[in-house]
Amino acid sequence: MTYSRIAGIGSYLPEKILTNKGMEAIVETSDEWIRERTGINKRHIAGDGERTSDLGEAAARRAVEHAGLTLDDVDLIIVATATPDLTFPATATIIQHKLGVKNGFAFDVHAVCSGFLYALATADNFIRTGQAKCALVIGAETFSRILDWTDRTTCVLFGDGAGAMVLTAEDGEPEEYKGVLKTHLRSDGQYCDLLYVDGGPSATKTVGHLRMQGNQVFRHAVTKISDAMTTLCAQTGVDIADIDWVVPHQANQRILLGVAKKLGISVEQVISTVAEHGNTSAASIPLAFDAAVKDGRIKRGDTVLMEALGGGFTWGAALVRY
Repeated sequence: MTYSRIAGIGSYLPEKILTNKGMEAIVETSDEWIRERTGINKRHIAGDGERTSDLGEAAARRAVEHAGLTLDDVDLIIVATATPDLTFPATATIIQHKLGVKNGFAFDVHAVCSGFLYALATADNFIRTGQAKCALVIGAETFSRILDWTDRTTCVLFGDGAGAMVLTAEDGEPEEYKGVLKTHLRSDGQYCDLLYVDGGPSATKTVGHLRMQGNQVFRHAVTKISDAMTTLCAQTGVDIADIDWVVPHQANQRILLGVAKKLGISVEQVISTVAEHGNTSAASIPLAFDAAVKDGRIKRGDTVLMEALGGGFTWGAALVRY
């Protein structure tokens, strides 16, 4: 049976750093207030002229190098982003051109903070059906471009960044898989007004700013993410106790801890990088995954559960054996 092996991982963060102290000069807030409520210490901000495709390209090159492959091997590129370079064409095709990839096809997936999981599931299905052999799955965002910098409830939370994962087609029996075991995705549009951007080409013809009802999002995030994780484990026959690591969407340290507590997962098993880059939406899972691989925590053969919730709402989980 053909499955998707995780061959490599890479990430990129812009050079410009905005600390909590720096935020104090922009909006009425404090380092202590931000750290206590979110766990964030700093965020990276894309430079002038630095686009989502630039971040995604850099992460992709690092992932391909980590995989020991070349760009000529890539025949599918999927970019998860809510902040594309342009309304069209897809940012994935722009990255494809920047990388010099001539094979296969490329497109974007828009599921906000759950985007990487949606892109991962999509690439996995293309590989399992034989339509692709080597996929670049990229989460890349420049959320700083859609923030209202006068709204202290949102602007302190988000940053820019990109992460990428290389999936390759491998043959083997399910018990031998070292890659994507199963994914579980959900959405419910009735919660649109809890987390959204108040602009768009069809509605207002303006870019708009991010708007969020934080308390409501927190409540739904803990419940829906926990349900997705337990459902996925039940579907695969893997007990929560057998999970080596959890790589969550890096939204807020309180959400990470809330999910861990609800499921009885040790805090030490939860990969948290939110302090270093804030909420980078679709980029946050691969950023955290890459950090844990590179520092030696996640090792080959480890079972890893990824989870996220994003605007829409969209949410889900993915179980992989690295």
